[in-house]
Amino acid sequence: MMKAARLGKDGTVTVQDVPIPEPEVGQARLRVLQAGVCNTDVELSRGYKGFEGTMGHEFVGIVDKICPSATGPPHVKEGDRVVSEINLVKDGSGCRCYHERAQHPERAALGIVNADGCFAEYVISPIINLHLVPPSLSDDQAMFAEPLAAACQILQQYHFRHDDDAAVVGTGKLGIMIAQAIASTHTPVLVLGRRRDAFPRFEEKGLKTGLVSDVLASGRKFSVVVDCTGSANGFDSALNMTKPAGTLVMKSTFAGNTDANLTKVVVDEITLIGSRCGPFRVALALLESQRVKVHGLISHRFSLAQAPEAVAKAAAPDSFKVAIRVAPSPSDA
Repeated sequence: MMKAARLGKDGTVTVQDVPIPEPEVGQARLRVLQAGVCNTDVELSRGYKGFEGTMGHEFVGIVDKICPSATGPPHVKEGDRVVSEINLVKDGSGCRCYHERAQHPERAALGIVNADGCFAEYVISPIINLHLVPPSLSDDQAMFAEPLAAACQILQQYHFRHDDDAAVVGTGKLGIMIAQAIASTHTPVLVLGRRRDAFPRFEEKGLKTGLVSDVLASGRKFSVVVDCTGSANGFDSALNMTKPAGTLVMKSTFAGNTDANLTKVVVDEITLIGSRCGPFRVALALLESQRVKVHGLISHRFSLAQAPEAVAKAAAPDSFKVAIRVAPSPSDA
């Protein structure tokens, strides 16, 4: 048996004893070292997707057991430190890349849709989803691979031009990943929030900041705007900052619906891009090269036994990134 943080139908998170999972063909069992709590986990606890089961999708772990695919030898071995993509498809699905897995009609999503997640001592993932963590990266850095990959998906969907200027609306955990990813393309980027007390973490990373209210009042607009507020009101604010013929990238997921002035989208000929999961290879390279820095972003740390408190703290205004330490890192031995 193992410990796992489970989300119940009523939104309650409890740590339970559950059977240790066994990998099927094309899968690996991973011993979780550390996991991150993100806004999606908070929204799941509020009813988003109607998920019930073991939570969590951001983590770093050690390959514990492999059940090889018939299509070829695995690219990882037992004992390797890895991170995992979250979109799960069956062995032999024919998917050739992360994007095809993310859009497969029968996909599951780790700790989000039809698959138990990583707030547990062990988790199952397809071998094809695994990426080796460079030795130079700490567990803290590797834990950010999944949200940074999501940020990097914007760079795959929109190719920034020399005359672009960008705004990232949202000063949360994903916002600081997105802003640094865009800045790595040498595009001027302004991070916008509703409270000045959220700005220091961004400014320490060399990012410029401003108040949403000031920008809306000034009428300033940007060629590319990213909404990662995680709120129903974020879309309207971001839309009103987008230049005619500009691009608005939508990154927010939340329980509930939002009212949107779609007439403005039509009249101003604004391109809308829905953006979700992205390339882990690019994310790990940005972390390894220090072009994206995550030092100082973890505000609170918990043990697996404290997972209910960790999820609650992730929703609190005084937290930033919450980490759950599940097992000691091999480097601590």
